[in-house]
Amino acid sequence: MAGAIPMDASTAQPPARPMRADARRNHDRLVGEARRSFAEHGTDASLEDIARRAGVGIGTLYRHFPNRDALMNAVFQDALCSLLDRSRELAAAEAPCRALVDWLGAIITHAGEYRGLAHSLMSASRDETSALVQCHLPLREAGAGLLRRAQESGSVRDDVSIDDLLQLTNAIALAAEQSPDDPELADRLLRLTLRGLK
Repeated sequence: MAGAIPMDASTAQPPARPMRADARRNHDRLVGEARRSFAEHGTDASLEDIARRAGVGIGTLYRHFPNRDALMNAVFQDALCSLLDRSRELAAAEAPCRALVDWLGAIITHAGEYRGLAHSLMSASRDETSALVQCHLPLREAGAGLLRRAQESGSVRDDVSIDDLLQLTNAIALAAEQSPDDPELADRLLRLTLRGLK
């Protein structure tokens, strides 16, 4: 990572040992069941039910994932990779402001797949101890690159920050979640955002 300070060898953590085959199976079943439960019931789905559906006890769940945020972080890694890939695709787009807004729209779409995710991501952005920071920080870095390019092109004001944009994006996703009878709400709010950026 650019700008990272090298760790002293005496303070470096030893590499994690690979999981045993049975532990890997339990891990994968827990993530799969959590993904289904979060999609069906939202991110506040019962962890006990997730463990039961995965065929393990709650203690096994907590050995793999010490808290809900750690489980959510594992569930959302695929989506995170897709969002990061999308940011790289948009990095050379001819219209930098449109690219930034398209990427923010992709975040809103992802957050809309799981009720409660937008709220959790908003909270994680202010809590450096949350496991969801592992999702938030790469998104922040990717978005900062798109924003910087849009600002350098003169299409986005210099006083716009990526932190504000990510909070606004999560707020739009939360508003859309609360208004399921208005499927166009997120798009309308995002278009308003685009006007405000210029």
